[in-house]
Amino acid sequence: MTRVPLHRSLVARLLALSLVVMLCAVTATAWLAAQSTTRAIVQAQNHGSSSGEEMIYDEVIAYAATHTDWSGVRPLLADLAARTSRPVSLSDPGGGFLAGSETSTARPARRSALVDPLHLEGYLSPEPAGRGIDWRAVGPYRLTEAELATVSERVLAAESCLLDKGLDAWVSRETGGRPTLNSDGASDAQLAGCARESGADVPTATEQRALAELTALTNACLGDGAVTVRLGFTWTGRAPAGSDTRACIDDALRMQLRPYVAPRAILYIHDAAAVTGPVFDLSRASTMRIAGVSALVLAVAVAITLVVGVRMSRPLRALTRAAEQGAARLPIRGRDEIGRLTAAFNDLTERREAGERQRQAMVNDIAHELGTPLTNIRAWLQAARDGVADPGPELLDLLTDEADVLQHIIDDLRDLAAADAGRLRLHPELVYVNELLDQVAAVHRSRTADVTIVTEPAGDPEVMLDPLRMRQAVGNLLSNAVRHSPPGATVTVRSRLDGDDLVIEVVDAGDGISEDDLPHVFTRFWRVDRSRSRHTGGSGLGLAIVRDLAGAHGGTVTATSRAGHGSTFAIRLPARA
Repeated sequence: MTRVPLHRSLVARLLALSLVVMLCAVTATAWLAAQSTTRAIVQAQNHGSSSGEEMIYDEVIAYAATHTDWSGVRPLLADLAARTSRPVSLSDPGGGFLAGSETSTARPARRSALVDPLHLEGYLSPEPAGRGIDWRAVGPYRLTEAELATVSERVLAAESCLLDKGLDAWVSRETGGRPTLNSDGASDAQLAGCARESGADVPTATEQRALAELTALTNACLGDGAVTVRLGFTWTGRAPAGSDTRACIDDALRMQLRPYVAPRAILYIHDAAAVTGPVFDLSRASTMRIAGVSALVLAVAVAITLVVGVRMSRPLRALTRAAEQGAARLPIRGRDEIGRLTAAFNDLTERREAGERQRQAMVNDIAHELGTPLTNIRAWLQAARDGVADPGPELLDLLTDEADVLQHIIDDLRDLAAADAGRLRLHPELVYVNELLDQVAAVHRSRTADVTIVTEPAGDPEVMLDPLRMRQAVGNLLSNAVRHSPPGATVTVRSRLDGDDLVIEVVDAGDGISEDDLPHVFTRFWRVDRSRSRHTGGSGLGLAIVRDLAGAHGGTVTATSRAGHGSTFAIRLPARA
């Protein structure tokens, strides 16, 4: 039986059903997660932007940049909490409590930011410096009041220089607190020229000492370098090949400023209104939303399962009804496993009906075959009792012949029943085939004077077979050949070896068998001429017995014929010596 293609099989349908249900469940879960995540993000964004987290972070950073410890930070935290309605607390990196706007040391599970003026977190810092150092971390660069006034005057003069040239300019404060000139439209040369003319690029005495210290730290970082750090933390001189001078300057600056700023701390910004619990809470709205989506997925899964289940069970129910009621053929509605099962059921129904017809025909044939000799025996006995027939030796011979016919039919039926039940016993032995064929031919010559029987052996092979059963098989073929041959004809029995097989052929000179009738010659009670009686046509079981005997020996029997040219019956057996 050929396999059902995968795309038509029940496995593919069930797999598709599972995938559809799974897809619905995954889609619904993804939708719920997306909706809840979107709501959580929106809430977080609203709380982050409206509740002043940037402002809190900036003021705490300002404190850290201008103080060396956190001992006096609590008033600032209390003020920030009052302005934002959000409690604020600080802890050290190890988790130890430092200060808070409230007396409680409790803090939220999620930290808000790392507070370090030398390493700003850009997403919270309003104006992060390029190097991540807060500009308010002045340290050794803090100018005296006189120096600050002088530098401010020079920077304002440089700003006026740029404005006079029609260029935009503004003043900002870099790390160290020094005013710095900026411009989007001026080139570096124009900026340097105005700064040089105004003296804004000349460091003060305080800056010279700090820059000298920074230069030493930078060269120590570079290893084999000789650079000089200038205002604005640019440099001149030679740096080793492959070194990152900018990174060394930034690291040296952080090292220089570290003693002047507060230690690192963790900032916690509390928010009682923020969503800190799980995304899927057990509120009525969330429960209803989850229940609704689950019900929808369940409804889709049930609907798909019902549709597929009905389509799959309908032909199975039809098969069940047909099997219970003995119905005729069922229509094949698919090419899947159920369609194949329906086709097999139809074939089984046809074979059952054919077997039933054959059984009824065989019963009728057996009744007819047994009834004829019994009728004859009864008629002769009735005639003898009524005095019509002489109960002498001639009548006894007739009755004996009829009894022999009955016994022959019964023996044939017994052999066929044994073959059908697998109880046909063989007693194989080494037999010379030519001797066996001569014995069968001699027996039939003694019974038949009108037909000549000749044997044509090819060699004298010795074969392992049951001699009694093989004589019975060849005898049945020979009886059939003599019966269908006209007076004066010749029936030939020949044997030959064909490779590893022994072939025994019986050739008659009868009228032959038509092509339409040839496939039925080994069917029980079948006759070419349906008008033949048991006297002229045999019992109708002989060829069927030959077929079963050949099969019991592991061989076959075939018939070839042409109308008007006689027939040839061939037994082919394994030639096992």
